[in-house]
Amino acid sequence: MLMTQAPPRSLREAWPALAGLSAVFLFEMLDTSILTVALPTIGRDLHASTTALQWATGAYTVVFGGLMLAFGAVADRFGRRRVMLAGLVLLGAASLATALVASVGQLIAVRAVMGVAAAMTTPGSMALAFRLFEEDRLRVRAMTLISTVGLAGLAVGPTAGGFVLAVAPWQALLLVNVPIAALAFAGVRSGIAADDAAGLHRAPVDVAGALLGTATIVLALVAPTLFVGGGAGSWGAWAATAAAVAGAVLFVLRERSARHPLLDLGLVTRPLVSSGLAFKAAAGLATAGLGYLVTLHLQLAWGWSPGLAALGMLPQVVVLVAGGALVDPFVRRVGLERAAWLSAAAVVCGLGVYGLLGRSGYGWVAVALVLVAAGMRVVGVVAGVNVLRGLPEERTTVGAALTDTVTQVASGAGIAVAGTVLAALFAGDVAAPSWTARQAAQFQDAVTVGGLALTALSAALVGWGFARARRP
Repeated sequence: MLMTQAPPRSLREAWPALAGLSAVFLFEMLDTSILTVALPTIGRDLHASTTALQWATGAYTVVFGGLMLAFGAVADRFGRRRVMLAGLVLLGAASLATALVASVGQLIAVRAVMGVAAAMTTPGSMALAFRLFEEDRLRVRAMTLISTVGLAGLAVGPTAGGFVLAVAPWQALLLVNVPIAALAFAGVRSGIAADDAAGLHRAPVDVAGALLGTATIVLALVAPTLFVGGGAGSWGAWAATAAAVAGAVLFVLRERSARHPLLDLGLVTRPLVSSGLAFKAAAGLATAGLGYLVTLHLQLAWGWSPGLAALGMLPQVVVLVAGGALVDPFVRRVGLERAAWLSAAAVVCGLGVYGLLGRSGYGWVAVALVLVAAGMRVVGVVAGVNVLRGLPEERTTVGAALTDTVTQVASGAGIAVAGTVLAALFAGDVAAPSWTARQAAQFQDAVTVGGLALTALSAALVGWGFARARRP
């Protein structure tokens, strides 16, 4: 097992490792949020089209999500610490290369390499934190700490990015990854023992399964973007969806027949694993879909300025960042399994409040944001711990990668559902400076239908996860 001779008995004893793993998660959260505020500046500086700017952010997400499962399997076989340290070196090099970017094509290439680095490092942060401790209580506290650092980066990213742009070129926003990668490298290298061969999975890598899995996930992540951009009638979006479904079927057939599968499907059917994945999927679907709808709702339907709309999202941000202090007491009071489904149910309730009452005033929108954020804050940690508890020790990294991949795909699906409902029910350009009374009514109908559709999907996932969790 990958740890020191005597496992840490407190978070303080493991502070170098936790500092390094927190820096890894900070990079993932901060990188996405801090770059968004710079897109107009990047567009002017590099003379980039809207589509090119979309891929400047999308290339990172697609590569990151597509490769997590493959790198999780590689890390379980060749060493979690080793793969993470290599990924951190790649991240630092790619971030330094930002200083040389002179075209949008080069920026997209750099962002894709950063996505590779994120796929090598992010799942390992959960797996290594889990394996660092023997007690579930310490595992929950460690993962809560790591996620709190990352969520703080997500919250302050846009504001910090705006201040940086006032005094420095946009490249500085990506160069900040260099010291973060250095901190993570130092913490992981000094705080986590070298990989022990006895704790690694010895089967060879299923290359065909890795290629099929990567292609399927990439298509599943690209399809929502195509739906949001082209609406329900987009043939490209439907083609990507059909290809993703076909890829998923081929992946399952391959994994069931392979002598050494990339992902042992028998492990996924274990109650703790399947229920945890269902709860994570419900939370990802809800959080992304609600965020998309509320952002449009505040600015387009109610005419709020971008700054005021950002303040309107503040209840969610506060709960996500400050709610970490409540995770451990809540889990100790109700237990891991009950905490998982209760927090997932809170996410569903928040979506239901928004779908039924969100059009009645901001107070209900705030209630929905708080409920979803509170549920997400707990389920994000607890469901992940349960998934890893349900897996053999030598498969923890691929389990963490699977958890992150499910969340990414579900988040994309949430945006796709919300965007497709809006495109189907709203006639005209949703970003037009003024709407007719009919369009305003159509948008409110779309908010209700979209919110309730997301509620139904999330509730189905939570119900299925609850039924799975109750199996012995």
